[in-house]
Amino acid sequence: MEKKQEMLQIGIITNSHGIHGEVKVLPTTDNPERFCELKEIILDKDGLNLTLEITGVKFFKQYVILKFKEFDHIEEIEKYKGKDLFVTRENAVQLEEDEYFIADLLGLTVQADDGRILGKIKEVIQTGANDVYVVEEKGKFYYLPVIKQCVLNVSLEQQLVTVHLMKGLEEL
Repeated sequence: MEKKQEMLQIGIITNSHGIHGEVKVLPTTDNPERFCELKEIILDKDGLNLTLEITGVKFFKQYVILKFKEFDHIEEIEKYKGKDLFVTRENAVQLEEDEYFIADLLGLTVQADDGRILGKIKEVIQTGANDVYVVEEKGKFYYLPVIKQCVLNVSLEQQLVTVHLMKGLEEL
């Protein structure tokens, strides 16, 4: 079994905000409100992880504005534009039954209920109504809606997703 990713992306710093070291973050989590519950976050600093203490959270349009204890001036934070922010699994949201982190789904083998291997999950598109698994094998793509009629079973232990190819999905 593959090792689970220990950190999960929660946002991307898009810009500085004001002159006192705040940053504008594009959330990559389903629930941006969860930033209010976080005490710390991990900044990916070119492969080196820097743990930052969150001292302030505000919301502006689709962005989260964060203030970190470690930065007080715009000059200190500007170099982190475009950098990813992570939480440890320990600080991640608790999932309900049949919910999975996207990071855990990527790379899983997808098998049709007739035994054919369709490929691996390359991407998960979040449409609002339901997610869509993008499955690819040798240049052939399947776009599988994450609904109970299509996705029959997800086994992280076996690294396998079993699906039923509903009429029309194979021709896409």
